[in-house]
Amino acid sequence: MSITKEKKLELIGDFKRSDGDTGSPDVQIAVLSHRIKELTGHLKSHKKDFASRRGLLMLVSRRRRLLDYVRQKDPGRYASLIERLNLRK
Repeated sequence: MSITKEKKLELIGDFKRSDGDTGSPDVQIAVLSHRIKELTGHLKSHKKDFASRRGLLMLVSRRRRLLDYVRQKDPGRYASLIERLNLRK
């Protein structure tokens, strides 16, 4: 369920805005989206894992707040981020 170091570095490389960037909202949203996708798959086979479901809801809320921040600061970047991650909206 956790993200591997290699996958995280790959996501950082794909979504970084400059060299040395590991914490911009774009990178954080990409990492959260990957974790959400993995956790969703886990919950499809373990329907009664309510602790993980709560964690999933917290991750989705955190991603939503970051997406709202990006939309407020730069709507164009928000639109491209939604498209690159295949998120609805």
